Amino acid sequence: MKKLTLSLLVLLIGMSAMAQSTNLKKRPTLGISFFAQDFVTPELIDRSSLGDVLRQKSWNKLQNMNPGINISYFEGLSDHVDVMVRLNGSFVAYNFGGVNGRVNPDPNRDKLLLGIDANVNVKLLTDNYTIVPFVSAGVGTKMFGGTYFGAYIPTGVGLQIRLGDEAFLFTQFTNNIKVTDWTRNNFVSSIGFASPIGNKKPEPKVVTPPPPPPPVKEEPKDTDGDGITDDKDKCPTVKGTAKYNGCPIPDTDGDGINDEQDKCPTVKGLAKYNGCPIPDTDKDGINDEEDKCPTVAGLARYNGCPIPDTDGDGVNDEEDKCPTEKGDPSNAGCPKLADLNFNNKSVTFLTGSAVLSKQAAVELDKLYAILNERPNVAINIEGHTDNTGRPETNKTLSQKRADAVKAYLVKKGIAEDRMTATGFGPEKPVADNKTAAGRAENRRVEFSLR
Repeated sequence: MKKLTLSLLVLLIGMSAMAQSTNLKKRPTLGISFFAQDFVTPELIDRSSLGDVLRQKSWNKLQNMNPGINISYFEGLSDHVDVMVRLNGSFVAYNFGGVNGRVNPDPNRDKLLLGIDANVNVKLLTDNYTIVPFVSAGVGTKMFGGTYFGAYIPTGVGLQIRLGDEAFLFTQFTNNIKVTDWTRNNFVSSIGFASPIGNKKPEPKVVTPPPPPPPVKEEPKDTDGDGITDDKDKCPTVKGTAKYNGCPIPDTDGDGINDEQDKCPTVKGLAKYNGCPIPDTDKDGINDEEDKCPTVAGLARYNGCPIPDTDGDGVNDEEDKCPTEKGDPSNAGCPKLADLNFNNKSVTFLTGSAVLSKQAAVELDKLYAILNERPNVAINIEGHTDNTGRPETNKTLSQKRADAVKAYLVKKGIAEDRMTATGFGPEKPVADNKTAAGRAENRRVEFSLR
């Protein structure tokens, strides 16, 4: 409920900010309303959920709610935002339980529950509409029986219905959220009437000033003394030439070089380049004076040069997982495992199990050394089987074997997030499963760098 109220408030504030201002701020207005206060339904929702209360229809009935009265004051902060201050009172049997060792000594006796809160109402429409929906939020405090005090946060939604000249009927549903232990969550449903205080200020009269006297005809002047009278001079206070209607030779781009001497009159430049900007020969956005590679397009972070390829393997350093070691472009710039004296066919297991053979441990030690020397490299581990037996059993075995390889490398010190282990069972054969030799080839663990 709290999240829903907050989301609605944010939405309407955003819509209000986009609405056009029409100077329709609400005048100071006094209102009175009657309300029904519900302590039962919020407690049911807290103990279960809103969905359970709705499905079981266990909400509190109107006749069991506590009646009360509100006295409200409204005043507009803008066309779409009003401030609202409410004084509310009701007689309730208010059992707030034990708080710091204190309890209500007479929880079943009705006593005065008095509250005051200050709110901001955000309106979807302005007051010149007949029906205006709004949301509100604020802070408040309650006093029970003249003894107990507590704070709460009122949030709500409502409708304002215009009845006449700034008078309106309003109805509102409020969720009062407890802040201190001596308050309780409660819902309040209210309906009331409000009308402005005092008379409306009359609209100011607009006085039309008398027309100015006709201008006195004067003889043309030449203020800047450039031989062109002010009535024909486009720059009457600055000496210029007739060619430019009395103005100086223009400097269109404002670079201090007039257009007759400027080779690039519409682009700011330097006298060194005849009024043109510093050139960018390779068109990489970095001018030649700052470009370390002025004839080859590059990047600013490399001073105008292309991304380097330190090991010269055709994969630039930003994409190369092994930037100082020549590798294969199809292998992220790293050498292939086979080129590093690693043989995946030696990674074998005891028959029908995921237990690594001694031969496999020797080979995986090589893989550990390869990965340890290349901290930017990650690997994919894939387990495969032949098609003998049930597919489900084979897939499970292949996953366990891939996991066993990964676990061995983690134990050696390779970070777990640098490896993925996937079992494919018999799904990806590399040879014919109809022959013993083909099935032997299909029982394998494959490795790929990434």
